[in-house]
Amino acid sequence: MEELEFESGLDNEKKVMITLFWTNRKAARTEGCAPFRIKKIETPNEIYTPQGTKLLKISDEIMADMVQTLNAGKTIPMEFNIGEENLNVSLSADSLSVTAQKSPEIEEEIIEKLEMELTKKFPNLCDSFTPRITPQS
Repeated sequence: MEELEFESGLDNEKKVMITLFWTNRKAARTEGCAPFRIKKIETPNEIYTPQGTKLLKISDEIMADMVQTLNAGKTIPMEFNIGEENLNVSLSADSLSVTAQKSPEIEEEIIEKLEMELTKKFPNLCDSFTPRITPQS
């Protein structure tokens, strides 16, 4: 497990999106173009998991719950899958930890990239990523 403590002027919604994006991007380095699946997001109010064969998407309600959790100073445990890699990420307003089951070197790459991105005023986030993890209207 790799951990990061950070100071960031970003709002908590951006922290969530940056964390999701770079976790996906760095895991894709070893897993190629396999689909990025959100397996579980846990807040004090709810445990979000995919229903049946549908992919879990970050709806406005889920994002609001996540932001509220971070605003309250609590941590959000999340589980992701991409190809054969399973990732566990815990995000709070000022820290993050990541565990990769198959390729532990990904952990360090994710932490290094997030250490840079979370301190930027305008972090890098691919425009095509958000529509892939949020419901289409």
